[in-house]
Amino acid sequence: MQRFGTLSFGHYGPLGGGRSLSAGNSLHQAIDLAQGMDELGVDGAYFRVHHFARQQASPMPLLAAIAARTKRIEVGTGVIDMRYENPLYLAEEAAAVDLISDGRLALGVSRGSPETVVRGYEAFGYTGSQDPRGADIAREHFSTFLRAIEGEGIAEGDPRSPFGGATGLQRIEPHSPGLRSRIWWGAGNSETAEWAGRMGVNLMSSTLLTEDKGLPFDELQAQQIDAFRAAWREAGHPGEPRTSISRSIFPITTTEEEMYFGGRQDGDQVGIIDGMRSTFGKTYAAAPDVLVQQLLDDAAIRTADTLMLTIPSQLGVEFNLRVVESFAKYVAPALGWKNPHV
Repeated sequence: MQRFGTLSFGHYGPLGGGRSLSAGNSLHQAIDLAQGMDELGVDGAYFRVHHFARQQASPMPLLAAIAARTKRIEVGTGVIDMRYENPLYLAEEAAAVDLISDGRLALGVSRGSPETVVRGYEAFGYTGSQDPRGADIAREHFSTFLRAIEGEGIAEGDPRSPFGGATGLQRIEPHSPGLRSRIWWGAGNSETAEWAGRMGVNLMSSTLLTEDKGLPFDELQAQQIDAFRAAWREAGHPGEPRTSISRSIFPITTTEEEMYFGGRQDGDQVGIIDGMRSTFGKTYAAAPDVLVQQLLDDAAIRTADTLMLTIPSQLGVEFNLRVVESFAKYVAPALGWKNPHV
């Protein structure tokens, strides 16, 4: 493990006990938390994207705000649902955020997670899918998005334009030259991971895998990463791709953390989601020395270069900073992580 960061679902709404977290509070807290993590030396702040739900839905304004308020931390998504996206507008936004952050954007995209509505992307105007889950729309949008961020000409210039007429195909602006190398695809199975490797994009492997081979979750995920890297090499792409996994990991160092997470540790689970038999990763919650041994035994953590900690963002900035700081101090170094501030 070379890097670690946090993956926030950005939930807001009623918290119980008469308390509530508004969308505005959730966004402001995400910015404050990212600033605190930047000062701690944490490598990344990543956000899930869900539409028609009380969660983060439009990540670019949030990522731009974080980029402008931080110096080193990577900002990104895990993942943007490409079924809902205008790929050219996304290319403009992504390039702008990448330039604001001086090349710190790690943009994770995919077909998207199971939805809270039925084919919600059609309400956004993207119809005609031949796939019950809209995978064909996502792949088509992604192809156009990649062409745009690579600087390919998209629209014919108008030589008679009063705004500096041009000829030939014109690219999307702004253009960030290094952005293509910081695009990730979220894969839920080995077949999709291999496709991402052939495409030459980085891999985000989820805590939900849409396959069940009778293996422990961590071994299944490690196989997926191996398949991705093999496909990358076979396609002849230069360099080494990045790979990330997400885990729910809670070092218990205080009575408050024991109250929230004690007894939360569970095993892998298998179930049906989105019509597919799926494997779910387990939660880790224990004293730091116990966590270290458990995580060293996790096959996917041993092979991935980036670990994303799913955090309980509803518990506030101070609480989450303590969780992240405990992981940085007592657990991450034993997994191979080096604090850039030390």
